[in-house]
Amino acid sequence: MLKSKARWKIKEQASSQVDQLVNELNIAPLVAKLLINRGFDTVESARRFIYKDEMVYHDPFLLDDMERVVTRIQSAVEQNEKILIFGDYDADGVSSTVVMYCALKSLGAVVDFYIPNRFTEGYGPNEPAIRKAKEQGYGLIVTVDTGIAAVHVANVAKEINLDFIVTDHHEAPPILPDAYAIVNPKKPGCPYPFKGLAGVGVAFKVAHALLGRIPKEWLDIVVIGTVADLVPLVDENRLLVMEGLHALQSTEKPGLIALKKKCGISSQVVQADHVGFGIGPRINAAGRLDSADPAVALLLSESHEEAEQLASEIDDLNKERQAVVSDITEAAIQVVEDQFPPNENEVLVIAGEGWNAGVIGIVASRLVERYYRPTIVLSIDAEKGLAKGSARSIEGFDMFAELSKSRDILPHFGGHPMAAGLTMNADDLVELRTRLCKQAREVLTVDDFKPVTSIDLVASVDDVSVNVIKQLEQLAPFGVSNPTPKVLIQDVHLDQMRKIGSESNHLKVGFTQNGATLDGIGFHLGYLSEEITAQAKVSAVGTLSINEWNNHIKPQLMIEDVAVLEWQLFDWRSIQRNRLIERLSTIPAENRVLLAFRENTKDTLGLHQFDITHIDGNTNEQDLSNKTVVLLDIPEEREQLKRLFSAYEAPNRIYAIFHHEEDSFFTSNPNREHFKWFYAFLLKRKSFNIKKHSEELAKYKGWSRHTIDFMSKVFCELGFVTIDDGILNVAENPEKKSLDESKTYRRKQEQAFIENDFVYSSYMDLKQWFSQVVKEKLLDEKTIKETV
Repeated sequence: MLKSKARWKIKEQASSQVDQLVNELNIAPLVAKLLINRGFDTVESARRFIYKDEMVYHDPFLLDDMERVVTRIQSAVEQNEKILIFGDYDADGVSSTVVMYCALKSLGAVVDFYIPNRFTEGYGPNEPAIRKAKEQGYGLIVTVDTGIAAVHVANVAKEINLDFIVTDHHEAPPILPDAYAIVNPKKPGCPYPFKGLAGVGVAFKVAHALLGRIPKEWLDIVVIGTVADLVPLVDENRLLVMEGLHALQSTEKPGLIALKKKCGISSQVVQADHVGFGIGPRINAAGRLDSADPAVALLLSESHEEAEQLASEIDDLNKERQAVVSDITEAAIQVVEDQFPPNENEVLVIAGEGWNAGVIGIVASRLVERYYRPTIVLSIDAEKGLAKGSARSIEGFDMFAELSKSRDILPHFGGHPMAAGLTMNADDLVELRTRLCKQAREVLTVDDFKPVTSIDLVASVDDVSVNVIKQLEQLAPFGVSNPTPKVLIQDVHLDQMRKIGSESNHLKVGFTQNGATLDGIGFHLGYLSEEITAQAKVSAVGTLSINEWNNHIKPQLMIEDVAVLEWQLFDWRSIQRNRLIERLSTIPAENRVLLAFRENTKDTLGLHQFDITHIDGNTNEQDLSNKTVVLLDIPEEREQLKRLFSAYEAPNRIYAIFHHEEDSFFTSNPNREHFKWFYAFLLKRKSFNIKKHSEELAKYKGWSRHTIDFMSKVFCELGFVTIDDGILNVAENPEKKSLDESKTYRRKQEQAFIENDFVYSSYMDLKQWFSQVVKEKLLDEKTIKETV
């Protein structure tokens, strides 16, 4: 057995409607199943999702208050009224700011932008900033990617006669700002058909409405905020990202060209991952460490020289951000290990003085990845006595709901089930930790603390082909609500398994099933080659891709997790003694059970550093259920081994070494004719000097000296002869007995059977022996249940 790293949550595999989609859309059954599982269960909806030509941009005027916004902005443009765009410091906020700025500039507006500083002003519009804007002569503020909760700021704006327009995409609070207008698809009562736009998507719709056309010239900016903000990549977002990636591929904007160069994707086909893991983090880095203004300036730059300089500045900030994240993560891990071990803390609440508040959300995510515990990481401001934190959760623990139970010590917090932000009194950290751990114990089980992998498709090896993978790629771009499909290949055999890579730390396997084969690659999974036998039935989870090498095109599974559901037998019978200690050390000690049947085995094999359980006739039954069992030597009797493995459930793994000193199997094992001849010989002689004449007799018969000594001992135990100082004398009128009544004879026969069954048998015969023992136990249990 090999346990998977994560719990595999297999989505219900579609069966109905598959044929209809296959026939109508000419797609593979695997693709049809995926579409149905993701909610596209009609031919029409599936066609619209797959084919870009079937997608449409929604009418921007379906957004509530859009008419009012357009009229007010057009009036400001006509009157040369100064407009201030108030943005946010993340990638979505920066992109939103740039799109709105470009749209207003193209109309001839007098426009500037303002993005608050994360550290000195915090998130969202603030009173000092808008009062200053009024003083500087601005008559209209338009927020982007923020403002839906700015109730106080809207009131202040009204008070000072400053028109305040909100464009946002975040969840609407119970009380909305009293703004001049609010454009937000999530605004209660808004009829817009798609609610999942990013902030930049909303800004794009405002630009669409203002210009009276789809402003495709800014799609290369829109795609950045849409992907980076992790909004659902379905419906209109899917179209924005598909066209946006194409636009980004061929962009002529100096800032984007320079940024792509820094990301190393200048000559590549730009994919959503390039934005999510390359461009987005660099833009985010500016606002995380200082001001986001350089990021806006980069995207607006019209000079290649200036763009190169700004891209280098932002790239340096990203490297600094990475270093800061690494340092804080290392410090946080040390705090966890030293003070709050995960096995004693269901929720990790970790704080450090002076930790950069702009990156603690990333650190929290790192800790969740490492420990799989709901986690809150906080930065303590010792002077103010405050702690500012970011929370990340796991499936089954609603972080927002659980934090809501501590509103008395959380004056400022917000978020959703999987993430939250909070500011609190540093003195209340211990109380918050205590409460959350208690709450977690009430709602989470032991299994909940194991990561979950959602599996989209269960496929057989012959389901997978290059053509099928190309069809699956039509469902890209992948992201939130449309993730890269996870595929499970279940209970298949391997036709190859080996370590690859310069450090032999990667795994390459060949899956085989129904006469078909499929390559599998597992990065950093090379160690699994020691934990999977070549004969095992393997299940693997991963993503499908096409491998093109040396003019050969083949499908492959990029392996993320592996499991073997049945117990495994590892054949170490031929392992060299000088490698034994090294190999035993690779087996995790917490689950390892080393068994020996002979007292001298530990010394003989030099295993003094290991704990070894000695098994003899008086040893109580050992519970080896789900353990990793190492059989160091051979038993005295087969029954000893049967008792070990028939009392409880089978171990996860059995490592068979079966060291033995003697070789009964290959030494002379006299049959009954040998015994008959030797006894007749003794009857004639009446007396025989074993010490003096055994070698001579053995040579005469073609036997070994061991054979003569063995038969003599058997006859002695049966009372047929007596032995005194090497002289064997035949007993008169001995009691008739069978050879089986001799302990020496039985032991010899048993050892021959043991060596035949355990030492010299084939791998499959040995596996079959153990499997039969387990099978008999299961049959016995079934019989008992039926009888009861």
